This record gives sequence, structure tokens and C-alpha cells, in this order.
Amino acid sequence: MNLLQPILDQADTLTAIRQDLHAHPELGFEEVRTSGIVADLLQSWGIEVHRSIGKTGVIGVIDGKAPGRTIGLRADMDALPIHEQTNLAFSSTKPGVMHACGHDGHTTMLLGAARYLADTRDFDGRVILIFQPAEEGLGGARAMLDDGLFDRFPCDEIYGLHNRPGAAQNHVGIKPGVAMAGADFFDIKVIGRGSHAARPSDSRDPILAATALVQALQGIVSRNLDPNVAAVVSVTQFHSGTAYNVIPGEAVISGTARMFTDEIRTQIQTRIREICAGIATTHGVEVKVDIRDIFTPLVNDDALSKVFADLATDVVGADNVLLGGEAVTGSEDFADMLNAVPGAYFTIGFEGTGALHNEGFSFDDTILPLGATLLARVAETRTNL
Repeated sequence: MNLLQPILDQADTLTAIRQDLHAHPELGFEEVRTSGIVADLLQSWGIEVHRSIGKTGVIGVIDGKAPGRTIGLRADMDALPIHEQTNLAFSSTKPGVMHACGHDGHTTMLLGAARYLADTRDFDGRVILIFQPAEEGLGGARAMLDDGLFDRFPCDEIYGLHNRPGAAQNHVGIKPGVAMAGADFFDIKVIGRGSHAARPSDSRDPILAATALVQALQGIVSRNLDPNVAAVVSVTQFHSGTAYNVIPGEAVISGTARMFTDEIRTQIQTRIREICAGIATTHGVEVKVDIRDIFTPLVNDDALSKVFADLATDVVGADNVLLGGEAVTGSEDFADMLNAVPGAYFTIGFEGTGALHNEGFSFDDTILPLGATLLARVAETRTNL
């Protein structure tokens, strides 16, 4: 691999930073310690720092040798509400909170690129370092945009990355065009009438209605959408009842829908509401529906995807770069930034154990220099046009 030597020389330091962040995870919009560490490190390297962008976000600004184009580099910082079960020496010190998606690694990679770019400044133009809070469904990207991110720090292009466990080691992937799904979250409250469990005829059973609703929702994709269209509707929570001998008055189900176009999003939302109305009539209950647009489909710029793939080939070799592949039904709120500024989002593979969002997930620190190199190289290359 053709890694930048100054970054490779800092591999141990990057590992120490990553493992410290891993041991002290913070949920979305609570990244006070994390953002403080990021801001302090950037300042110590002579980088202009702006704090509290989008609540707990941090922006770093690095000016090159002369005026020129501006490239944005983004990493996410938040953890997940998962109880870690890795038994690592640097496991989470916060019960029920864990970096189970590798955002600690993404943050560290961008820090590694930031230090290199600040030390060398071998480019014309400007690099904007975007350390984003609350990627995990809480709207961190939108919060930064609402806070004037690209009005205050205009960018010509923007790039982001994600780790990919289970892929080939050091494999770089990028999908031009639609690469990741958009996502809605939904909460549906079924309001019936409770009764003694021995007298169900006195009730309007919300559990019975809600279970029928769960079954019906699972048929939206298979029975309402074109079979050539990819989409997902998943019910992930069901809450009701407090006792063995009481039919409760309410039940709540929650879940997510995934899609690749706004047209399909509208179809799914419409069908959810129609099914809920039908269940309400059938079971004599009230059904309240709350559907929220959480993630936009992620669309990579076609030309910039090719540019990045060529750059990655110089770093890891052609055999370790995939330009193309299938879009995935996972979601990523970097999509909102790509809606505002053209750019690309890529992945770095490692042969680790534990899937993303799993209590056994373990990030591979050996890919930290690679991620930092790719971010630094794309910044240097695209500013110097």
C-alpha cells in the first residue's frame, strides 16, 4: 500500500486516540467529551476551530499555500445505546452505550488526516474538517446544515467514509449514484379499551389489533410495490401491557421503512396510513400514526466517485478497489450533506468479527492510517485542480 509516511508514523498515536474514544462513548448530541478532545487536538495542531455547530459538532479549517478550491471531509462521532460485550481492555466505561458502528474510528481517521494536512499544507485552497454529531437517526447532519454549515463554510466537494467489517482487508468500495437507502421511522399507537383478562368481551383489545397491524405492514413490500423495486418495512418494537390478568388499553409498535426513491417513500407512507385506518375500523380502536423522514437516500456524484476510485487505486492497488456494486438498504445521514454539495462516500473493509450495531463489534485499528491517507489524499488532489 502507498500510505502517507507521516500518517503511518502516527499509527500508534491514532490507535491510542481511537481506543480512548471507544472507552468513553457518547450518544448523539451528547458528544461533549468527544467534541472537546477533537477541538483541543485540532487547536494544538494550529488549525482554526469552530465549536458547537449543530449542537455538539466541530469544524476545523485548514488553509493551504494559496487561494483555491475548498474540499470538505466529514466524520461522525456518536455511539449507540448498546451494552458492549467484547471484553476488550478498552471496552466502554458507560453501561448501555457503545461505539458499535465504528464512529470512534472515523473520527480518528479524520484527525489523522487533519494533522497531516496542517503540518504539510501542500495544497492550494482550503480544507474543511466536519466532525458531525448524532448520525444514528437523530439528525446530526441536518442540525449542522440548519446551523449554516455550508453557508459559513462553503465547500466545492465533500467526502465521507465508513468502515465495513467482514469485507476484504483494506478493500475500498464506492458506488456511483444511489448507494444507500433513505429511511423513515414510525411509531403507531393503538388505543383501545382495557378490561379484566377473564372478560375480553368487555375490551377493545389493542394487542389483537396491533398484532393484526404488524402482519399487515409486513405485506406492504410484497403486495403493494413493484417486485423489481427494493424496499424494506420492519417492525422492530412492540410495547403493551403490565400484568398477566389485564387486557391493556394501549399498544405501541415502532419500526422503520427503507427505500431508494421519494416516490417509493410516498407509496409506503400512504399504505401504512391506509392499513392503520382499516385496522382501526375493523377492531373498533383508535390508531395514531407518526411517520418521520429520518434519512435521505445517499447519492454519490458519478464523476467524483470515479475520481475517488482512481485515487484509491493509487493507494491500495486496483485489486482492492470496487467502483460499483449494489446499493445497500442501510442508511447514512451524510446523504443530506451530499444533497447540498457534490461528493462521494466510500467504505474501507477489514476482516473483523462482529457486525455493525452488534454488542460484539470490534473495530480494526490497522485501517486507521489507510482511512487518514485516503481523506488527506482526496483533499490534496481535489484542491489542487
